[in-house]
Amino acid sequence: MKFLIVTCIKENKEIVYKLLRQAEIKVHSTTDIVGFKDNQPPNLLEEWFAAGDEECDSSMIFSFTANDNAEKAMELVIQYNLNKESAFPIRAFIVPVEKASF
Repeated sequence: MKFLIVTCIKENKEIVYKLLRQAEIKVHSTTDIVGFKDNQPPNLLEEWFAAGDEECDSSMIFSFTANDNAEKAMELVIQYNLNKESAFPIRAFIVPVEKASF
């Protein structure tokens, strides 16, 4: 079993769902996230109204799935990113699951 994590901007969420269906991942969860890109230490007085920070509404889609399905999803994400240039590529991670309660 693997823990597949995929992150993308909200506009690409339906694309990720399509890729998961192609990988035969039928069960997944989604949560909305806000990503920040800031290379400076925070200064609350200067950033009180969040001026100057890059902020992006994103989604995190995750699934506990079979090894083969996770690998297929990873291949599909890599192929999608190679064929579609974007400032916001889809990111995927496969994490091994050592134990489960079921």
